[in-house]
Amino acid sequence: MTTLTMIMIYAMPLTIAVRAIILAIALVVDAIIGEPDVIWRHLPHPVVLFGRLIRVFSTSWHSSKTTGYGRRIRGVFAISFLVLIAAMTGFALTAMARIAGDLTSLGLWPVIIMETVIVTILVAGRSLDQHVRQVAKALTDEGITAARHAVSMIVGRNPDQLDEPAICRASIETTAENLSDGVVAPGFYYVLFGLPGIMAYKMINTADSMIGYKSARWLAFGWGAARLDDLANFIPARLTGWMIVLAALFPYPYQAMRAMRIMWRDARFHRSPNAGWPEAAMAGALNITLAGARKYGARMSTDAPLNPQGSPAENKDMFLALGYLWRVTGLMIIGLLIYGFWAYGLWVYGL
Repeated sequence: MTTLTMIMIYAMPLTIAVRAIILAIALVVDAIIGEPDVIWRHLPHPVVLFGRLIRVFSTSWHSSKTTGYGRRIRGVFAISFLVLIAAMTGFALTAMARIAGDLTSLGLWPVIIMETVIVTILVAGRSLDQHVRQVAKALTDEGITAARHAVSMIVGRNPDQLDEPAICRASIETTAENLSDGVVAPGFYYVLFGLPGIMAYKMINTADSMIGYKSARWLAFGWGAARLDDLANFIPARLTGWMIVLAALFPYPYQAMRAMRIMWRDARFHRSPNAGWPEAAMAGALNITLAGARKYGARMSTDAPLNPQGSPAENKDMFLALGYLWRVTGLMIIGLLIYGFWAYGLWVYGL
């Protein structure tokens, strides 16, 4: 047995079927418990640690003395090292849990338990739900000023001039996009590549949110992070869009047909090569207009609207969008369990 094979056995000892079952359990636990604040008041969240590491690299490697091309090269090297660090951390954690299982005769149970806990922490369905509900509650109970402050916590656009439909629209767009970024994509990379995969993805996604902006400061240095994030989300974003379509089938199939039609027609008009898919599907499912012109700081975007013939977004649509978040999550759980137990049974019985 080669050294590389030994490393892979210890670093990724679980089959895809077992990882599918672990992801399903993690999604259920996240939906029920979420991320208890009491823990993160005493310990840094893994994504916070990723953010600190990104800040260290961006501070030390980003130089105003280099040309735009030089800053781009530095940024590419920086994101490459960051992703490598995240993936190797995942490898190391799994390998240590595997060694602990061997030493204690517990087999793969330490790996299963450790990965279940970490995956639960790294998927963000309940957290997304809580943040969007805070916007809806602020809009209902405290008025537009409080709602603007609440929505500023989850979107990058300037909230000062947002009216009620714009606040609702921003929250629904965030729900759709982060259903992909925070639930589907992390799960996708965990099932395929284990703990190294999900940790590498979360590093990419965090880096894009911090340095991937098209501002004068980050346009060159953040180019690598932004392009890598586009690549990493290419499949998950489209998968999320189709899952929203599937979730819209019941109880009214015409909603699914409309969601599919709007997604297929309008997704390509979004400024992001990926976010348009879940957002357009959500716009079609709810029959509302999303995207369009918006203000980021001092910069005004001129994005095309998704489903321009739809109705303006309302407060109730935020709750309907959250319903799709949980319906898609439920579809994922069912599909993962069916596949996981079926494939695991084939492996156990040698079929």
